[in-house]
Amino acid sequence: MIVAMISPEWVPDWLRMEDLPEGWIRAAVTMFIGWPLLHMAAVFLRRALKKHSSPQASMLGYKVVTYGGGLILSLTALNELGFKISTLLGAAGIIGMAVGFAAQTSLSNLISGIFLVWERPFEVDDVIRVNGNTGVVQEIDLLATKIRTFDNTLVRIPNENLIKSDVTNITKYQIRRFDINLGVAYKEDVGKVIDVLKGIADKNPWCLDEPAPLVLFLGFGDSSLNFLFGVWFSKSDFVSLRNTIQREILERFREEDIEIPFPHLSLYTGSVTEPFPIEIRRPEENKIVAE
Repeated sequence: MIVAMISPEWVPDWLRMEDLPEGWIRAAVTMFIGWPLLHMAAVFLRRALKKHSSPQASMLGYKVVTYGGGLILSLTALNELGFKISTLLGAAGIIGMAVGFAAQTSLSNLISGIFLVWERPFEVDDVIRVNGNTGVVQEIDLLATKIRTFDNTLVRIPNENLIKSDVTNITKYQIRRFDINLGVAYKEDVGKVIDVLKGIADKNPWCLDEPAPLVLFLGFGDSSLNFLFGVWFSKSDFVSLRNTIQREILERFREEDIEIPFPHLSLYTGSVTEPFPIEIRRPEENKIVAE
């Protein structure tokens, strides 16, 4: 098959030592002038889309112009060198089919990438969580998506895995709610605890007034009265809120003498009314004392 594809009809003239200078000059002019112009057009399109569209559309537009224009320039240069483009494209199609059968995983990722671009569950600069990896989306290609984790490592996720997995877009919406589960001792007044938590939210500069903070009395735990304290914030203020709100809860509870309990364990070795004697050996006396 390969021998048949390499037929004399598309072999360029310069390989037969005919018209060598002219073909080379035209091809060189095409590449050296075409590539800078193509790059300028791609950069201009990326900047224009970035102003009026999303970063994802900007990146995809840049790559489409770069790859598509590069293909056209390459075919033009080959044509100037004397290659028969129609025959060459036919041979490339046969090779592409063979490669396609051998690369079914890549084809699946390509189709999945098209669905991701069409559906847009996340975009460039969004923070997503998938398969235990959390990070900022850097690139969305047709084969894989690259995210940068918060410890500055790059994770490449095949698009097929993204289609099959549960993906959480943390920064999809402009505001979010930060939920804190906490417990207080049974002796505390439930109304007082609710008022203190609302006061903490009112004074914190990163908490939004609308929607209002959420304070729920969840019920009775093993050793505490359990509450859910949820405060709303702008997605860009997450770190500032998290670094302040929990410290403020601890400080205010100490000021108001509100106890945060911890689990206690009572161990009985015998009857409650008649404690079972425990033998303690004193090493220095080498004898046993009954208590």
